[in-house]
Amino acid sequence: MIRRLLPEALLLLVARLGIASVFFLSGRTKVSGFLDLKPSTYTLFRSEYALPLIPSEWAAHLATYAEHVFPLLLVLGLLTRPAAAALLGMTLVIEVFVYPDAWPVHLTWAGLLLPLLAVGGGAWSLDRVLFSKPLRP
Repeated sequence: MIRRLLPEALLLLVARLGIASVFFLSGRTKVSGFLDLKPSTYTLFRSEYALPLIPSEWAAHLATYAEHVFPLLLVLGLLTRPAAAALLGMTLVIEVFVYPDAWPVHLTWAGLLLPLLAVGGGAWSLDRVLFSKPLRP
């Protein structure tokens, strides 16, 4: 009974929309207009978000663009697995290098991303429309 009310396609759609909103809204705080990085974004990546091995200007651009592109792909259900893998990678970087004490939040994000990585976008996704094999009669 409950599986009819909560089909896998719905659960995966909710996971896609939920985690996409988290990252997309975070990305929007870093820009003005369409994708012009705010001066405060550069400051944030030089200080609080400083990462080893990656110059802060690069990190600011990469993270901000990723927070826009990968959530959009998740909403569409297009290239769901690679998009989920990329956001899971970002989550791991944030956990290890930026906010190690925020593991409960990051675990929640991982809980939404891992099923998308394992199963894909589900029946209600562009992945299914574009990449599924036709059923044989």
